[in-house]
Amino acid sequence: MINNKKVLLICKETFSFPLFFIAKKLLSEGNKVGAFFVHPEESYYNKCQYNENTFYYYKEHLKEAKIYDLKELCKAFDHNYRNSAVDLDYLSMVEKEYAHFKNLNLQLTASQLTTRHYHTRFFIEHATFRQGLSYLELGYKRIVEILNEFKPDVILDNEDGELLRTILNEVAYKQGIPYINIDYPRFESYKIPTYCMGVKTDDYLKVEFDRFSAMPKADLAQEYDYVSNFRDSSVIMSKEFAGTVTSQYKPDGFFYTIKNLVGKMRFFWNLLVTTGNWRLIKSKQILYTKPFEHFLFYIKVALKKQLLFRENRYFDAPDPADNYVYMPLHLIPESTTFVKAPFYINELFIIEEVSKSLPVGWKLYVKEHQAMLGERSLSFYKAVKRFPNVKLVKFNYYDDPKPWIQKAKGVIAISGTGAYEAAMLGKRSIVFADVPFAMIDGVTQVRSFQELPSLIAKFGEIENIHSCAAYIATIRSVGSEINLKYLMSESEAILKGEHDVSEKFQTAIDQLYGFFENAYREYPARCAQNA
Repeated sequence: MINNKKVLLICKETFSFPLFFIAKKLLSEGNKVGAFFVHPEESYYNKCQYNENTFYYYKEHLKEAKIYDLKELCKAFDHNYRNSAVDLDYLSMVEKEYAHFKNLNLQLTASQLTTRHYHTRFFIEHATFRQGLSYLELGYKRIVEILNEFKPDVILDNEDGELLRTILNEVAYKQGIPYINIDYPRFESYKIPTYCMGVKTDDYLKVEFDRFSAMPKADLAQEYDYVSNFRDSSVIMSKEFAGTVTSQYKPDGFFYTIKNLVGKMRFFWNLLVTTGNWRLIKSKQILYTKPFEHFLFYIKVALKKQLLFRENRYFDAPDPADNYVYMPLHLIPESTTFVKAPFYINELFIIEEVSKSLPVGWKLYVKEHQAMLGERSLSFYKAVKRFPNVKLVKFNYYDDPKPWIQKAKGVIAISGTGAYEAAMLGKRSIVFADVPFAMIDGVTQVRSFQELPSLIAKFGEIENIHSCAAYIATIRSVGSEINLKYLMSESEAILKGEHDVSEKFQTAIDQLYGFFENAYREYPARCAQNA
């Protein structure tokens, strides 16, 4: 049980919805609760549609909790920006004291606000050298201030994006405060606890995997059956992606697109004009998105998606005669790359290096992520198509990833599900991040591009069913089935007054609470293994 403790919840936008109910449950167990909103504009803006059911809802309906914001950080950032004030001595101290997982420049990659040079979201300003340093300085000071004031016994979180979370990960580690977050092992809807924000695979997980790997087949009969059924199934895409853009293979209807854009227009009018937030937005300031450009971005994406979902000159059909390596692209920016694989977020460069490393006669099949359609620049596609041994394939040629993987020599992914699916299908794969499923035989984490030629040359089928079964057993042992998509959407509807708390929803909240409770209970033993 988590009781009579000080618990700090880390909140941001839609992920804060279910944590409101976790906060209520924690309070009912006699805990003191704090909630820290880590995205600057969410707590800086006046109440509007953007933050009325997150930051302001917490303030108005969670009176027993201590709510922490970034309003003063935003004001200080504005001052520093105008006066070019950065305390380099403080940052030098920070890099010595709080850089266990990443140095400060790597920490800056955790936020899309400080990585505009890596993505195409033009509603975000390009960060200057001093802006990045100022954000780091003020972020560390605010995190240290909150932890020293609230003195949490444990920190609970359900997402890993944004710079303030990366800073919190470093400071909590230094102060010996358990920071419990959710990691995605890619098995069904299971989630596993991470005590380092998923920057690396926790040692406790490796110990558990080794324990199951040493078991005979008879003790893993259920898991063997699961892997066999997975390999026999015609559809392998996780049910978690059902109803999301990841499983979309046809364009949105014209009426739906227009309706969606009208809704966006009303949203931004409310955010900017109705509530007077336009007065708070400073030009050339990275902490706040530019609302007008943000709306234009959605228009541009919607129009480009209509083009790219149909026949076009960018995507080609696969050739049955090709020997190919399959490389599904990622959503950029996203924490699975920017947080977990900060050295490998330039996908065009990775494509270039892989193309050089292919055995003679092989091709690289690059498939776009549906969530990036309309967002990725067309110049990126043109650049990919210039490589003679690279083919940019139609993302909707098949309506499931299995045919792409089955017919491939192997799979390359930065950190994505494609490598896990390849392992489950008995195919070798390469990843660039320290992800949990890299423990499975046949999944190799690359640490240098110079390794690529020899690793790709080994691509092919692998007999790894025991390793797959051991991994499934590991995730079942340490993880829990948590449907975050349902929790976030239903929580939002309840907070808006559209739905009542149902038995199904309460059960889901109890499961999430139990996940955190178990992770906290096991923390001392697991922390000792990490040491």
